[in-house]
Order: sequence, then structure tokens, then C-alpha cells
Amino acid sequence: MIVERIKTNIRKEAVEITSIVAKHVKGIKSGIVVVYVPHTTAGITINEAFDPAVMEDVLNEYMRLIPYSNKYKHLEGNADAHIQVILTGSSITVPIEDGELALGRWQGIFFMEFDGPRNRKIYIKIIEG
Repeated sequence: MIVERIKTNIRKEAVEITSIVAKHVKGIKSGIVVVYVPHTTAGITINEAFDPAVMEDVLNEYMRLIPYSNKYKHLEGNADAHIQVILTGSSITVPIEDGELALGRWQGIFFMEFDGPRNRKIYIKIIEG
């Protein structure tokens, strides 16, 4: 398993990591890659990478739907982040063909930070076949 580190700079942030994942699948004829985030306040997703405003809109909607302050029982002050991760998910799977990620034309892989800034990890597992 490959471990990569991601440094986030603000509390809510979408960091495109497509190139980080892509460099590890070079030379793989066929298979899948699983990208997993081992954190409870950060997630991973696939969405449009062409227009950065898309992910800005996504984060704004997350904050509108699940506000920072509410009548949460979790005392650490980051209950919103835990809930937002449930909507995003903690892993993705992408097919690999001829050393490339089989993503759609506009798609990219995003690390979703909901409780930053922090130093985070992503796990990348490549399964050939």
C-alpha cells in the first residue's frame, strides 16, 4: 500500500489529487486503484476538475446544509465535519487501463478537508488484473 501526505490550509477545502494518484498507476496495464482516507473529518470524492468553481459550490452547499454551529452533542466543535464526511465518503475506486486512470473527460479526484488545516494521509492500493 502506498501512503501519500496531504497538507491542507483552511478548514473546508477541496484539494485535487488526481496527479498524485495517476503517478502511481503508470505502467499498470489493467486493474483498479482504491484511494482511502483514514480520517473521520476528511473524505474523498470524484467530481468535475475542469472548473474550480464546482468544488467551491459543493463546499458552500455542505456548509449551508450542515452548519458549523448547531445543537450538536459532540463536544470537540467539529460535528459538522463528521457529518459532511458521511455525505462524501472515505474511499473511491477507479479502473486503470494502459497506465491511466479511467476517469471521464472532466473528472478529477478530490481530497475533501472538513476540519483543517491539518496534515493528512491518503492510502492508495493498486490491484492489477
